[in-house]
Amino acid sequence: MTAEPVRVIFCGTPDFAVPSLEELHRSGADILEVVTQPDRPKGRGRKPSPPPVKTAAERLGLPVFQPERIRDPEVLRRLTSRNAHCLVLVAYGQLLPKSLLDAFPLGALNVHPSLLPKYRGAAPIQRAILNGDTETGVCIMLMDEGMDTGPVLAVSSVPIRPEDTFGTLHDTLAREGARLLCRTLEAWRHGLCEPVAQDSSRAVLAPPVQKQEAHVDWRQSAVSVWCRVRAFDPWPGAYGYHGSHRIKFFNARLSSFAVEGFPGEVLGLSREGLLVRAGDGKAVVIGTLQLEGRKAVPAEAFLRGYDLPTGSVFH
Repeated sequence: MTAEPVRVIFCGTPDFAVPSLEELHRSGADILEVVTQPDRPKGRGRKPSPPPVKTAAERLGLPVFQPERIRDPEVLRRLTSRNAHCLVLVAYGQLLPKSLLDAFPLGALNVHPSLLPKYRGAAPIQRAILNGDTETGVCIMLMDEGMDTGPVLAVSSVPIRPEDTFGTLHDTLAREGARLLCRTLEAWRHGLCEPVAQDSSRAVLAPPVQKQEAHVDWRQSAVSVWCRVRAFDPWPGAYGYHGSHRIKFFNARLSSFAVEGFPGEVLGLSREGLLVRAGDGKAVVIGTLQLEGRKAVPAEAFLRGYDLPTGSVFH
């Protein structure tokens, strides 16, 4: 940073935003305000729980502001009066009005976990895994009023490894986004990077995940099933039914076995997990299973506590 730290208002809410907040603080940015969602009821007791960004901000000694609606005129007056150079937004959870986006000399920068214009929207990480992509990344974007349509200041590509799940890729992209944000903010401040307009003709949308999407259709190919389990691991958890029992699947791998039988048929237990036949005659290995209302456990332990003989069928 220069002798005068860059003055930032930070907007973010979930775990994904925490590394960016921490990296900005570590880099010496003057974080004037951390704006995050209000505490929400959580868990069986429905006690108000602070969002992860609030917890991180308080640990760092930063001021926290939790407006119910960021579009409220009093909220906008407060944020635009802080004399900040820029606003940084990372998975905040509310749409920002144009008056706020235009209120800062350096504009509003957004950390988005995809290679824009691919996967504009709320679930870019899940959609990339679900679609079988082998590469994704992070973009630092200048925000406009559209849904992830603003010009891009910087891009960093990240491979999607066969062992990646939503959880592991989420954490990788959060860390990479934090590093890229700080480098880009400094370059942008000194006129060392140029905004590049997105080609909207190549845009792919990434709408929010619907829980029913996590229901595994074993008639699909083994690769499709494998990708679905990974895309919803650890949340909300891909699932199927055995009789009336709902069972979630985690820690999936592809098997080299080609087998006879029915889609969803349990083939037995291997060293890596439970073998289940997919629609193309190949098998998927499920390493961890969870019966509704119970804890997730390795396949071997699951079979000790639940009767799932060879020949059973998931539907």
